Amino acid sequence: MFLTIELIPDPEQGGFTARLPDIPAYGEGETEHEAIEDLKDALRGYVETFGLEDALSRVAVP
Repeated sequence: MFLTIELIPDPEQGGFTARLPDIPAYGEGETEHEAIEDLKDALRGYVETFGLEDALSRVAVP
């Protein structure tokens, strides 16, 4: 399974926001890599809170 990560640059503040379109979890960082790593932590927290089944049910599979 492949997931699409959206990387959003912030031209005013600098840095990036990373997100998955289907799951309400976000990561932020000064670099793309830092934002993705922060997103991984946010996703772990989401799964711990709502469960893996909930997270997987939100992911759109093409």
